[in-house]
Amino acid sequence: MTLRPAETWVFGYGSLMWNPGFAYAEARPATLRGFHRAFCIYSVHYRGTARQPGLVLGLDRGGVCHGLAFRLAPEMHAETLAYLRRRELIYGVYREAFVPVELARDHPGAPLRSVFALAYIAERAHPAYAGALALAREATLIRRSAGRSGTNLDYLLSTRRHLQSLGIQDARMDRLVALTGALAGRAAAQGGAARSTVGQTRAWAARPTRVPLTVQDNRFGYRAKCVHAQARARQRPTNEE
Repeated sequence: MTLRPAETWVFGYGSLMWNPGFAYAEARPATLRGFHRAFCIYSVHYRGTARQPGLVLGLDRGGVCHGLAFRLAPEMHAETLAYLRRRELIYGVYREAFVPVELARDHPGAPLRSVFALAYIAERAHPAYAGALALAREATLIRRSAGRSGTNLDYLLSTRRHLQSLGIQDARMDRLVALTGALAGRAAAQGGAARSTVGQTRAWAARPTRVPLTVQDNRFGYRAKCVHAQARARQRPTNEE
């Protein structure tokens, strides 16, 4: 006999915050300790392709992550879990785990409440795990990639906008938005924000890059490091005549 908990919560820290895609009974700001939000996952489906991968968010070890906790409607429990697994476990780069999160207080002075919530954590042993990339590298990948769900720039901007609406500060994401030039491109575009990011992405994708942008080069991060080292060696001037 399988016992179902009285309440089931889902912790959202990226696209689940602004596009959950499922019915829920309640949404509360929540804090997860021991993990942080990071652009550490190569996306080859939703925001990129195998030849031109983008970057999406994952929960990586260490730090603190502020996000949203959704309490599932009891009658939608099984359907919602099936939907989340189809969406998040598409190629095994996330693993499903129940983690303790602190829900925001209902009012000042109210006691903190902790619940276990379902979360999708970055699987470091997967070849699509990007690890801790330099900020400039993250910007390069994001501004030139698009997939089934749209441009990587839209993913970045939608996440940042929702974090701001919740009063959540993320200095690294602010710097990433500035580096990609996404806001400037939207302001200058004619015909709407969606057309703006599509045009920006196409323009950046047409520019040559110095190293291949393939997920296959990143087996446990080692191959990607080798590729970068070889590229730097080729570009280093020599004293030979």
